[in-house]
Amino acid sequence: MSETARLRSARFREQREADWKRLEELVTRAERGAAARLSFEESQELARLYRSATTSLSVARDVSLDKALLVYLEALVARAFIAVYAPQETLGGVVTRFVARSAPQAMRRSWLGLLLGFLAMGLGGIIAYALYFQDSAWYYTFMPAGLAGGRDPGASTEMLRDALFDTDHNVLASLGAFAAFLFSHNTRVAFFAFALGIFACVPSFLLTLYNGLVLGAFVALHVERGLGYEVFGWLSIHGVTELSAIAIAAGGGFGLGLAFLFPGDMPRKDALRAASKDAVKLAIIAAIMLFAAGLLEGFGRQLIQSTEVRLAVGWGIGALWLGWFLLASWRRR
Repeated sequence: MSETARLRSARFREQREADWKRLEELVTRAERGAAARLSFEESQELARLYRSATTSLSVARDVSLDKALLVYLEALVARAFIAVYAPQETLGGVVTRFVARSAPQAMRRSWLGLLLGFLAMGLGGIIAYALYFQDSAWYYTFMPAGLAGGRDPGASTEMLRDALFDTDHNVLASLGAFAAFLFSHNTRVAFFAFALGIFACVPSFLLTLYNGLVLGAFVALHVERGLGYEVFGWLSIHGVTELSAIAIAAGGGFGLGLAFLFPGDMPRKDALRAASKDAVKLAIIAAIMLFAAGLLEGFGRQLIQSTEVRLAVGWGIGALWLGWFLLASWRRR
């Protein structure tokens, strides 16, 4: 570089270096997590100095100043851009905002999709229950053999009762692995109910309906043997959470499908993009609930042998979910 160019770079840096140092100080504070504690005046100063630094960088490139100065300014501007425009929120803040505001608001906005999800499951349960009492052979149509575990119309009443109140220590020892399997299975069901909703809602409706058919046939078998109250408690401890999670995941899928079918005044692509924001939140809620249901199913259902306690635990936890969805974050921001 010629002597003239070096003098020009030195003069350019001398005139602006104080602002660059001040910008670097503010950016460093923001990077250390103190951005939220910057005063209003300091935030304004940060934005002003960032714009000034971008102008300096543009000028430095145009007049071909020395490379070291360009590298310094490029790094400073990049850091300042993140400090000014990137969301300054910790992971804890994101989780708190989701739990306290985003999730329950998304649930309330998605009431139509959720209604369709619960209706599909309930309809399936009613159909299978009615068909079983017409002909018990329908049980084998609705219930997968692997899921039934020997609990079918050919089983004795005592065998069915023992399965509801099994305290065998070997069974209890395997409950952790059983819970992991059920969590994986139910997650797949909820995932497909969510993901397939975009295809005009039909696949999600059929999948959720089928889950209702399985449930209805299972309940009908036990009601026929005089075990209706017992199976209701057995299912309640985990089913209130688990079945609600599947219906919620389906509700997210229905939200996407409804946006595809009825985009309104927006282009279909924009309608899907808007609907996906709440749909993804519903999928996250369903995943959280399925995890809780996996723990309840794998441990609480067999460790708790009283039907009354099972009912209290299952519906008590269900009331907590409902309270979260209905009561949280009604205040407008």
